[in-house]
Amino acid sequence: MLLSLPPGHFRAYLFDCDGTIADSMPLHYAAWRSALDEWGCEFPEDLFYAWGGRPVADIVATLNERHGLAMPVDTVARRREALYQRSLPELTAVPEVLAHIEDAHGRYPFAVVSGSTRESVTASLTTLGLLDRFDVLVCAGDYARAKPDPEAFLVAARLLGVPPESCLVFEDTDLGIAAATAAGMASVRVPQPAERAVTGLL
Repeated sequence: MLLSLPPGHFRAYLFDCDGTIADSMPLHYAAWRSALDEWGCEFPEDLFYAWGGRPVADIVATLNERHGLAMPVDTVARRREALYQRSLPELTAVPEVLAHIEDAHGRYPFAVVSGSTRESVTASLTTLGLLDRFDVLVCAGDYARAKPDPEAFLVAARLLGVPPESCLVFEDTDLGIAAATAAGMASVRVPQPAERAVTGLL
């Protein structure tokens, strides 16, 4: 089953990375759980998916507030990243998104727009052999306001030299879809792992 694209004449494709290009969300969640267990911090799976698209530092800070903890943000973020990098040999691409990347590469400019660090995004795309497909990477630290704010998508459109209304966004989270809509961009919703299993996309 292929992802259906909305009607329109698009001049650029913008992709989230984790859960959209890379089927990495289960690996990221395992890394989060291991890193946070060292501090006795709970992070339920449903909350992890609900917060998809938020920067790592923002998640750690919010968990500190929720649980009355004082986890050092940088330390936890580095530990989580190290654990994720260790799991990269298990990483695969989302087949339906990969099909669109292969089909449209060379016909449209591509950007990745992610809440993850550039280190994490680069590692994922390199593992999948896809890094050279993308003209622009917009990652955590490249913008001030995270999704659902449209800033990251607008930065990518500006770097590609394409008007926002001519960009098509591929996203797997509610925050990402909301950000694309706020940017004036059409979007394609990529089902999350559990949804793909139910609908037969896996």
